[in-house]
Amino acid sequence: MNVGIFGGTFDPIHRGHIALARAALERLDLSRIYFVPSSLPPHRQNAGLTSYFHRYAMVVLATIGEKAFVPSLLEAPADPLPTFQDKKTKPESRPNYSIDTVHRLKQSLKKADRLFFLIGIDAFSEIAKWHQAEALFHEVEFVVASRPGYSLADVANALPESLRPAAAVTKPFAKQAAKGKIVLRGATVHLLDNVHQPISATNIRAAIKAKKSLAKYLDEPVIAYIKKMGLYQS
Repeated sequence: MNVGIFGGTFDPIHRGHIALARAALERLDLSRIYFVPSSLPPHRQNAGLTSYFHRYAMVVLATIGEKAFVPSLLEAPADPLPTFQDKKTKPESRPNYSIDTVHRLKQSLKKADRLFFLIGIDAFSEIAKWHQAEALFHEVEFVVASRPGYSLADVANALPESLRPAAAVTKPFAKQAAKGKIVLRGATVHLLDNVHQPISATNIRAAIKAKKSLAKYLDEPVIAYIKKMGLYQS
């Protein structure tokens, strides 16, 4: 069975996330994709996030129409009581590292199952800085949403140093668009082109504050939830 895992802050989850998941589902024949909101992402430890439970609720609403999309509590905070009244999440002592989440998920899978890690190319460009990045490549195959401006060489050079090809190998690919598949010893990267959408959660939050239409960014159930709960107003 091919299984996908899609982590992120999802603050809020938007149509760009769903487009990547649908493309991965189709092109890699995935049986299901776990959407994993992060309670405390390592790169956002000092920045305010919307309450985990609001973000999880929005993931549920955004994925409810697709049977293969599974909202996951793999990175839920240790406190079991939901704090829907709190607009911001409360910091925990330990951030959510992807390698730990992958290990937890694999405990529920069979050894023969293949696990695919969904990610945007901007985030992938920083992958070498992640906690136990090399070990993560041994556990999963990466599925990267490409976009114009990135080359195959950029993708190869983003790998952890121990997995990165020599410069002489990657140089010829500097002018080739980031699409197709890269298979190296210890690393497999699937590149999905024609998937990227110019949507960012930062722009969405700004649009909400400015009381602009959200229809091009978010599905209606998520828009309704944001309005009902008064999220992103300040």
